[in-house]
Amino acid sequence: MTSTKGPMPNSFDPARAGALEPRLGRLIERRRTLLGPGYKLFYEVPIELVRAEGVHVYDADGAQYLDAYNNVPCVGHCNPRVADAIDRQTRTLNTNTRYAAEPILDYAERLLATHAEALGNVMFTCSGSEAIDLSLRIARYATAAQGVVVTANAYHGISTAAAEISPSLGPNVPLARHVRTVPAPSVAADGTVGRDLAENVSRAIEDLERHGIGFAAFVADSLFASDGLVPDPAGFLGPVIDVVHQAGGLCIADEVQAGFGRTGEAMWGYQRHQIAPDLVPMGKPMGNGMPIGGVAARPELIERFGNDIRYFNTFGGNSVSIAAASAVLDVIEQDGLIENARAVGGYLGDGLMTVAGSYPQLQSVRGAGLFLAADLANPETGDPDGEMAARVVNGLRERRVLISAAGPDANTLKIRPPLPFAKADADRLLTELELVLGRVAAPKSC
Repeated sequence: MTSTKGPMPNSFDPARAGALEPRLGRLIERRRTLLGPGYKLFYEVPIELVRAEGVHVYDADGAQYLDAYNNVPCVGHCNPRVADAIDRQTRTLNTNTRYAAEPILDYAERLLATHAEALGNVMFTCSGSEAIDLSLRIARYATAAQGVVVTANAYHGISTAAAEISPSLGPNVPLARHVRTVPAPSVAADGTVGRDLAENVSRAIEDLERHGIGFAAFVADSLFASDGLVPDPAGFLGPVIDVVHQAGGLCIADEVQAGFGRTGEAMWGYQRHQIAPDLVPMGKPMGNGMPIGGVAARPELIERFGNDIRYFNTFGGNSVSIAAASAVLDVIEQDGLIENARAVGGYLGDGLMTVAGSYPQLQSVRGAGLFLAADLANPETGDPDGEMAARVVNGLRERRVLISAAGPDANTLKIRPPLPFAKADADRLLTELELVLGRVAAPKSC
């Protein structure tokens, strides 16, 4: 995720390619020549990855890194049950949704059973960006309006429609004229956070109406990950949804980052807020890296859209991706990964609080399950310290622990590991974090 105030946090500066080890430098130069400058690399010294397993990745020299960042392989890198399901299906059949088949229906039933009861249909895509795009199309058709409200540093994808509602992509990706932004919920959330957000959304809706645009949807990641992670107090989205529905709009709950058990409390992040959204885009973790996403929706929305609009996605819901997604649900359920996210996430959060007790620069530790964050800030002024966050992230990379940074000031440490992350993995992360902070930040005096 990117910051509105500068380049992508935790990104490699191509001007430093000449300072890298020769082989890596040549690889990056070849990459630039063939792929162009659009693809960014993580870390001051990029990593050449060659294999992965569970919560670990390995570089070209065979060194092992603890992956505390990647939510795409939600049931672990190269999970053998998912890999076996993919292999079996590729040797059997791979086709699209214009042919009748039972596996996609079996998966749809299981997936919808995890959602709010009102969400009775699902449409499949290849990615979260496509799912956001499809959600917007459905919402606009249902409301006969175009206006969308999002938070100030939101990220919702890379398609044209998704990028137009993703202010975190920065000033060179302008928001569409039908988009309004509202301040993100406060990290120091209190009893007024829901009311404040609802009031801001209401004003944004009024502005859309005043300009003759009309209001179609409020779109939010229920953990507000790109805004710096705002998980609490659970339930604060309730007043916002009331405002949205009273204005005739739809609620789109972006579950690409918050979904599939990540919060440790339920399968979906919106369920922590006890709300029933109208449309739920899903992606990334759905197939553990296979290209599959989808939109769970209220049937009356799909009924009209599906009857009136010719929509088809050649690869969305293909046989192999459905097999992978089914295996992901198997692993989440059979291995108790939601409970693991709760237990290990709580353990890791407590550990981060302990570390923060020694280093005043580490502030506002927060999280839900295995999605945690903490801010780096000047302890005297409270000013965000993105430079220190970058030093911590890269210091951990040197210690072979991978996290990243997020938030509008790029000062938020973003910790979001695969769900099989264990307490021993949390201990390793905490130990290395304390060592790195010892180098880049002065501890509190006794």
